[in-house]
Amino acid sequence: MPSDHLSQQSDMIAVSPDSVDPTAVVAAVSAPDAGAVVLFVGTVRDHSPGRTGVTHLEYEAYDEQVINKIADVVAEVRERWPVRRVAAIHRVGELGVGEISIAVAVSSAHRGDAFEAGRYLIDEVKARAPIWKKEHWPGGSEWVREDLHHS
Repeated sequence: MPSDHLSQQSDMIAVSPDSVDPTAVVAAVSAPDAGAVVLFVGTVRDHSPGRTGVTHLEYEAYDEQVINKIADVVAEVRERWPVRRVAAIHRVGELGVGEISIAVAVSSAHRGDAFEAGRYLIDEVKARAPIWKKEHWPGGSEWVREDLHHS
């Protein structure tokens, strides 16, 4: 069962073992007064810096702590940009190559605000949310910290 938080502004923040549906994420941030929706979807790739042949990833998180950190970032987004709604969902568990690991979306009246807020949201969630990632490849695995400059 996913852990989530719904704020007064109808924001969606979740950590879940369930697949992420990009259409549902867009629907969660859509609003009649929003002329722009920006969606970012992060997927599992078959390589990482210095390694090829990644077969799958494993994500672990302390749900409540992650949700609180993401909520802090969402609050900052709301302070900096006139966004209508915000969504951030991160998967946990085992994910294969090509599966969605994270989706963030924002809506606003204008595209410039939506793009800037969306970029800030994904960058800060990846930097601050305490989510651990383990890479698996034939013959081994390793817990890694993501390099934010190459993500």
